[in-house]
Amino acid sequence: MTHNPGFLRLVEQAKQRITEWSVAEVKARLDRGEPFHFLDIREDHEFAVDHARGARHLGKGIIERDIETVVSDKEDAIVLYCGGGFRSALAADALQQMGYQNVRSMKGGIRAWREAGYPLE
Repeated sequence: MTHNPGFLRLVEQAKQRITEWSVAEVKARLDRGEPFHFLDIREDHEFAVDHARGARHLGKGIIERDIETVVSDKEDAIVLYCGGGFRSALAADALQQMGYQNVRSMKGGIRAWREAGYPLE
């Protein structure tokens, strides 16, 4: 997919303010049983096709509205992912602005997860 320049600038600015974890880092933390909220922020129809095993769905269109209901403790660890890591970077930036202190974006998104052969549901 080709993205517009304005969108890419916005994502790059957000990435300067957030932390990204690789899919290998996320998978290793899942395998070790580390506690964190693993959130797929793609659209409903994308999530319905497949998603990383164990991920919960909270779409980008509603995450800022509903995150405090889903994750009430702003110190809880949260890992967000989308299709390629762009929307999740923007969402991580927004959650940090809302006071969440331990938010990560999964670099490469579900595409990188699939390419690594990690489990899907």
